[in-house]
Amino acid sequence: MTKESIAVRIGLDDTDHPDSGCTTYSFDSLIKELSKIEGVNVRERMLVRLWPYASRRTRGNGSLSARIDILSNSKEQFMIACSEWFERLMSEISNLPDDQNSPSPALLISFGKVPEKWYWEAVRGEVRLDHREEEVRSSGITVLSHPRKWGIIGASAAISWKPPRNHSWELIAWRKTGLIGTKRIVSKNSVMKLSELFPDTFLNRDPTADKGIIAPRTPCPVLYGIRGANQEAIESAHIWMQDNTANEKCDFWASHVSNQLSDDHLSGPSYGTVISEPSVTKGAHASLRVISDGSGETLVAFSEGGPVNRLLRQLSPGDLVSWMGLRSPDDSIHLEKLKIVSASPRVTSRPTCCGKTMRSKGRNQNLSCDKCKRKTPKYWLSEEWSPDVTISFDGWTQPPPSQRRHLSMPLEHGIPA
Repeated sequence: MTKESIAVRIGLDDTDHPDSGCTTYSFDSLIKELSKIEGVNVRERMLVRLWPYASRRTRGNGSLSARIDILSNSKEQFMIACSEWFERLMSEISNLPDDQNSPSPALLISFGKVPEKWYWEAVRGEVRLDHREEEVRSSGITVLSHPRKWGIIGASAAISWKPPRNHSWELIAWRKTGLIGTKRIVSKNSVMKLSELFPDTFLNRDPTADKGIIAPRTPCPVLYGIRGANQEAIESAHIWMQDNTANEKCDFWASHVSNQLSDDHLSGPSYGTVISEPSVTKGAHASLRVISDGSGETLVAFSEGGPVNRLLRQLSPGDLVSWMGLRSPDDSIHLEKLKIVSASPRVTSRPTCCGKTMRSKGRNQNLSCDKCKRKTPKYWLSEEWSPDVTISFDGWTQPPPSQRRHLSMPLEHGIPA
């Protein structure tokens, strides 16, 4: 007799603190615990990044979920295992500092359908905890949470995300317990070779800074994360890294379907006309005003944005530009991609006559030549202009790899449309 199976989704968020822990690490321990139950089949693990400006964002601003098949007669055992694991987690985090960064975990368990809007609301804007908690509980989802409940937002977003066909992957390797908090040993040379040896992996290094970007710089348990277009690529790259004696050996690892590099946090490109000269601050951060759909907007390009910052600083009133960026809490738009669609001519000089520049005698006066006395109405000479920035990808610019958000789609993967 075939045993009946049922599908369940679990979601977890907000278990970490800047000084220790990682939600991916916690989630992996939960998956290991649940996998001990007979008939449990973990079909898919997901790493879901959320809105970068969320007021209660965690360090990586990512939540975790999994699609799991369990035997119908194991449901009670499954629920008990989740509850006991969460109690242990609460005991562990009780030793962390009680401050504004304190973990506020939530584990959600759903045996039914969940609305996809939970994901889109959490990846594109601020979500009110009271509203989301009410929606989650009214959906019949089991909620295990810290009294502050903040993890409900990310966990609900994670279980409601439906990966598109072109989703990305990330393999996360975790450190051996005794090494957590010590310096990571990840060979720069091996990281620099990853993209060449495994072309379906990406964002392994930042060539503009000559450094690898797969290993975090915090005391968390993660050794490194390898991103790629498919599961085979990231796992092959990981095995190659672990076979390299110059690299620290991991304790365990797992592959995740991910919304990284999706641009899901952004709407499509916007267009506008520059109406002010760029303003540059002491740190070389730049901003200017544009008019777009009849409204004024402030575009901001931080110095770390590299080509985006350099292009913005060269713009002039009259230039038509297109951009993709994130509206910040102060209502300015922080640019992630920028393109000059049409440049206004740049004024170069007054006309010349008899080898000298023609001049005006005063306001409302014509231009005249001091030598031959020829007169002409006032006008300026101008010329077509192009920016002093390396432009590719149909005119779009983007920050260097190490300065991009987890969610930002590289131009190499697609031109904004």
